[in-house]
Amino acid sequence: MATLQELWLVRHGESIGNIAATAAEMAGDEVIALDTRDADVPLSATGTQQARALAAPLYGADEVPAVAWLSPYARAQQTFALSAENGPRIARVLTDERLRDRELGILDLLTRRGVAARHPEEAARRAKLGKYYHRPPGGESWADVSLRLRSFLRDAAEADARVGLVVAHDAVVMLLVALLTGLDETSLLRFAADHTVLNASVTRLRSDGRRWELVDFSDVRHLEQLGAEVTAHPGSPDVQPR
Repeated sequence: MATLQELWLVRHGESIGNIAATAAEMAGDEVIALDTRDADVPLSATGTQQARALAAPLYGADEVPAVAWLSPYARAQQTFALSAENGPRIARVLTDERLRDRELGILDLLTRRGVAARHPEEAARRAKLGKYYHRPPGGESWADVSLRLRSFLRDAAEADARVGLVVAHDAVVMLLVALLTGLDETSLLRFAADHTVLNASVTRLRSDGRRWELVDFSDVRHLEQLGAEVTAHPGSPDVQPR
C-alpha cells in the first residue's frame, strides 16, 4: 500500500462571490450583494480561465496525483472539472464535505463595516479571542475548521496514493499547511498575515515519512505563463473570502 508523500493544495479560481466581497469592502458597504448561497457560488469568467490553466502544472508534475479530494462547493467542483478538461486523468475523484469553506454564521455576507455596525458585540469578541478561536454564532472558528481537517487527514493517509490533490478554499489551504507543518496559533497567524492564498494557486507539501515540508506556497506561475489574471481576494479579518 502506497503512503501519501506529497499533497497539492489548490484554491478555487476567482468566484463571483470574491468579486462581490471585494467590491463591497472597497465601497464601504455593510452587506455583500450576493443572493446565492455559499455552496452554490460559481466561478467568474476570470476564475474559469484560471481553472483551465491548472492543467499545466498537473501535466508538468513528476508524478500526477493519484487521487483528488474536492470541496462540495460549486466553485471548487468547477475548478477541478475545468482543470481536467485538458489535464491528465486522475483515477480517483472524491468529494469530501470536510473540505468546505469556513462557515460564518450570522456574519455571513457582512463586510468589516457591516460586522462593526450590526454586531459590535461580535467585533469585540473577536478582538478579545483572536482570529483562531473566535466562533461567530452559527459559524465556525479556525479551530473548528482545523478539527474537521484533522479527521480528513487521517483518512487521506489511508488513500493508497503517493501524491494527492485537494481543491478547496483559502482557509482550508492555510489550515492544512498549519496542521501538516506543526504551526501553533501564534506561528500560523504570523504566517497568514504575510502570505495570501491566491485564486487557482498551487501549494505543495512533501513528507519524508517523519515530517511534512512546505515546498511551494500559493504558486501561480502557471497563470502567469498562460496569461491568466492573478487574483488574491484575501478578504478581511472578520469575513473569510467566498
